[in-house]
Amino acid sequence: MRTIWLSGAEWLAVLRIGLGLWWLESWRHKDRKGWFERGTGIAWAADVAGKHRWGVVRTGFRRVVEPRPKLIAYVVVYAELALGLGLVTGFLTPVALIAGLLLNLLYLVLMIHDWAEQGQNAMMALISLVALFAMAWQAWSLDAAFGLFL
Repeated sequence: MRTIWLSGAEWLAVLRIGLGLWWLESWRHKDRKGWFERGTGIAWAADVAGKHRWGVVRTGFRRVVEPRPKLIAYVVVYAELALGLGLVTGFLTPVALIAGLLLNLLYLVLMIHDWAEQGQNAMMALISLVALFAMAWQAWSLDAAFGLFL
């Protein structure tokens, strides 16, 4: 593979780190006090799920999220932080890429009516797939330093 300036593995690391920074920005801009104390994030998601065209989304939300809104709020917010840190540092990168892909697909399905968000989720999912199958942890990562997943 011919590239300019960096090696192919290093360009993939740039892609991986950029995706991690995107997850960290998603975490940073969340109103954590609103999510944890007032339940704003889950209330918004409940409104979206309640109007969803697919019954499986409405049912899944009622069964999984509604009984434990505070726990799910913490899971969502800190999953974004963990994904960002894992991808930026390149630690447990395949795990972070798969988890991020699943979270983006979940967001994509939940927000099927909100096309403003769909571009972001689709691009993040695509980057996750490329980074996973190209093994984007081969350069500039703790995984490479520890000899993991090589």
